[in-house]
Amino acid sequence: MTTTTLGALVQEFFLSHLIEQKGLRQSSVRSYCDTLRLFLQFAAADAHRPVSKLTSEDLSCERVLAFLRHLEQQRHNGIATRNQRLGALHTFFEFVARRDPNRLRECQQIAAIPVKRSAQPTMHSLTREEVQSLFAGLSDDDHLALRDRALLLFFYNTGARVQEVAGLRIEQLALDHPAHVRLHGKGDKWRHCPLWKETASILRRLIEAYRVRDPQNHVFRAATGKPLTRFGLYKRVRRLTANLAVQNSMAPKAHISPHVFRRTAAVHLLEAGVDVNVIRGWLGHTNLATTNRYAEITIRMKAKAIGLCELPGANVRHTGPATWRGDASLLDWLKSL
Repeated sequence: MTTTTLGALVQEFFLSHLIEQKGLRQSSVRSYCDTLRLFLQFAAADAHRPVSKLTSEDLSCERVLAFLRHLEQQRHNGIATRNQRLGALHTFFEFVARRDPNRLRECQQIAAIPVKRSAQPTMHSLTREEVQSLFAGLSDDDHLALRDRALLLFFYNTGARVQEVAGLRIEQLALDHPAHVRLHGKGDKWRHCPLWKETASILRRLIEAYRVRDPQNHVFRAATGKPLTRFGLYKRVRRLTANLAVQNSMAPKAHISPHVFRRTAAVHLLEAGVDVNVIRGWLGHTNLATTNRYAEITIRMKAKAIGLCELPGANVRHTGPATWRGDASLLDWLKSL
């Protein structure tokens, strides 16, 4: 495989495989691009030649392992970042194996490189009291304050991903009864999510405040009129919740991000008795295991469960022999275990 075909292979991987065949969104494609750019730069430096002179043979399993060590030791990346980069390389070399059978053995060796085990990050969520306190401190006196209140309420109502909110357009909203929104999620998939009356009302007020109400316009915009980016949404949410992050039970350094609202929505739905499969569809998860990470049992639910199991008069101290000691059939069954 020549240097020219290596360049063509990389181009086909992005344009044909990731975008056309897998239908990944631009943000996901950029993530793959960052990983491959770092790997090619490392491989070129390690091979002492420019990136334009690299061949397929330069992208070996040993070099991939060296690149992963470079990420941790020189770039000081965490295990999660290292695993994410490895996952992108697994996808790339799986594509290479289909295009060049001569490199199948090398690609299989790279595919066998395992991810490192790491502790799951602590996932914070807000209590209902904290959510009420947050919205009680927000105003909607002017246009930007109205937008901020609508933004946080939309995150809490829908549990939407930040990219879904950044790309939200007016045409995706249906604010008449029954109010709902069409969210464009991962894998180019669409899903419907119901909206509360309060959410629909404040979104209607926000859209009416815009001078231009083209259905193609974004719902959440900056003061300049341009749509808020993913970075802008993170920055805005953290600023609006900065005081709450210090005052509530969460650690002071635990910033409240849009993802915290996503998990909060899942936990509150679970506490309300909503089936976990409904929550999975609500959040747009393909795998139920992903939803289970969000909707773990909370302290409030544990307290309620233990209350249901409590025996009547359990606080009364019994002085007589235990009832089970006189049950012969139960004793025989216990001995048989």
